[in-house]
Amino acid sequence: MGQTLKIGILEGDDIGHEIVPAAVEGARAAAEAAGLPINWTAVPIGRRALDTCGHTMPEGTLETLGGLDGWILGPIGHRDYPKVPEAINPHPILRKHFDLFANVRPTRSFPDIGCLRDDIDLVIVRENNEGFQPDRNVVMGSGEFRPTEDLTISVRVISKEGSRKVARAALEIARSRKKRLTLVHKNTVFKLGCGMFVDSCYEVAEEYPDVAVDEVIVDTMAMRLVRDPQSFDVVVTTNMFGDILTDEAAGLVGGLGMAPGLCIGRGSIAMAQATHGSAPDIAGKGIANPFAMIESTRMLLDWLGRRRDIPAAIAAAALMKQGIDHALSAPPTRTRDIRGTGTQREMIDAIIATIQAKAAAS
Repeated sequence: MGQTLKIGILEGDDIGHEIVPAAVEGARAAAEAAGLPINWTAVPIGRRALDTCGHTMPEGTLETLGGLDGWILGPIGHRDYPKVPEAINPHPILRKHFDLFANVRPTRSFPDIGCLRDDIDLVIVRENNEGFQPDRNVVMGSGEFRPTEDLTISVRVISKEGSRKVARAALEIARSRKKRLTLVHKNTVFKLGCGMFVDSCYEVAEEYPDVAVDEVIVDTMAMRLVRDPQSFDVVVTTNMFGDILTDEAAGLVGGLGMAPGLCIGRGSIAMAQATHGSAPDIAGKGIANPFAMIESTRMLLDWLGRRRDIPAAIAAAALMKQGIDHALSAPPTRTRDIRGTGTQREMIDAIIATIQAKAAAS
């Protein structure tokens, strides 16, 4: 038996209690078929953790996660948490504590699901721990404050080290694809902040002479994502620009239900996290699209397999991909948001059935 992976299950809130178990089902089926042993650990987080343990991130959570190879994090509905000190947003804490500085967000067209173009296949790598976001750009306090009733100040943090780290992650991905990387910024206005980001990216790019690097101003990029997204392969950008552009990119290929993500760093831990919210309005109805969470989990297995040289993990990820592609190919096995007639349950059943059939035929 090969190396055993240790993966955490953090369901999050609302539809997280549906789509994370669906992702785990798919990963279990693929792992069993590929001969990949996985030890699963359920870790309480979010509103249920607050109600049962008294905190949205109970004591010992970080220590537990630190002993795992990775984890699946469901969407967090922190905006609806009660205004108490124990109801914190776990997202930025997890990303910063484990130095998960790169948020890898692929965008891919699938036939007949409502994509605006059928030739999109790109990856946006978003810097994760700096930028304007006030919950992650300082160690203590907040990067956003109001000195008077009529004035609010937001601080944007850009560092050479943070920029170099995300650039390197993006260059590695570019090297494994078409060897093309686009830097997105606005150094025409943010001459120091974006200027440092761009300069730092080019410095690291010198170590990757096989990767062609160009750059696009962010507002031009927003337009070009609509007009010619097929002209991009791997894109790297700062935190808030990446947050906005990846939502725009998701809109091209069927919506946020089609927007997976993987948070990675320089270490050997990764976090599968779909980019959409917790969608409380459809929670419990069995109609939430599980694709983004399942694909994020597939990305996690593939990343861990390649990072740790575990062929069975890579094989399990490949089986998941075949299952996902099959389920998305017909209306009865995909959800209504992507021109389907099926339920969430029918989609995951189709994925698992294909995984088992492919494994049996091999």
